[in-house]
Amino acid sequence: MIRLPAVAGRFYPSDPAELALQVKKYSTGGESKVSALGCVVPHAGYMYSGDVAGAVYSSLEIPARCILIGPRHFPRGESMAILSSGSWQTPLGAATIDSALAAELMHAFPRLREDAVAHEREHSLEVQLPFLQRMVSDFRFVPIVLGIDRYPLLEGLGRAIAKVIQAQSEKILVIASSDMNHYESDAVTRVKDNRAIERILALDPRGLYDTVRAEGITMCGYAATVVMLVAAVELGAKEAKLIRYATSGDVTSDFESVVGYAGIIVR
Repeated sequence: MIRLPAVAGRFYPSDPAELALQVKKYSTGGESKVSALGCVVPHAGYMYSGDVAGAVYSSLEIPARCILIGPRHFPRGESMAILSSGSWQTPLGAATIDSALAAELMHAFPRLREDAVAHEREHSLEVQLPFLQRMVSDFRFVPIVLGIDRYPLLEGLGRAIAKVIQAQSEKILVIASSDMNHYESDAVTRVKDNRAIERILALDPRGLYDTVRAEGITMCGYAATVVMLVAAVELGAKEAKLIRYATSGDVTSDFESVVGYAGIIVR
């Protein structure tokens, strides 16, 4: 199966040369790269969150195998949806799904269901691929989107991912795709986002889950971030670091209604 781009020309350029230049621009720096177990990166249009995403990716030693987990923004398809074969097309070429790794994940956590519908129009994972394509010459990935927020299931998926990764001979990076608080003032958003970021930096998946829900923080990928944190802690994570934070107001100068973006690495 070839999954065609859903948001090329809207969230990022559809012209390959222009896209390559944008990714390069957003990914400058990062002379000292580190190995990580997981990370949090935003998924808005590149003009809004490209700087934050690029800062994360350029700071990492990105392995050739990645697990991408993000929110399912639309109520279509399975609530824990994976694709286990084929490739995703972007203007930069085809990104290949790691079929062997996907099969192991589905075996370890049977609630993952093969479903193209949930992935068909979803942008949260797609916008990560051009960064990975430019930074890793031959990478493979497993796409998972979540439309569920029951903590036991998220914890179970995180533990299953850790178990599968532990059995591999190659390094695997778990990427949680998430924007932060949505459509409140810049001042309110920064306060709310800081509360969520504090829990991520504390390597506290349950605390993040409870804080987001209790504080009304509209962090669209908090479920994906919980899963990544559970997996990273199981794999022995010792610290998390905030690489960059911004809001859409930094670009638009509209501070009345913004979206927050955080870039975090976990190692």
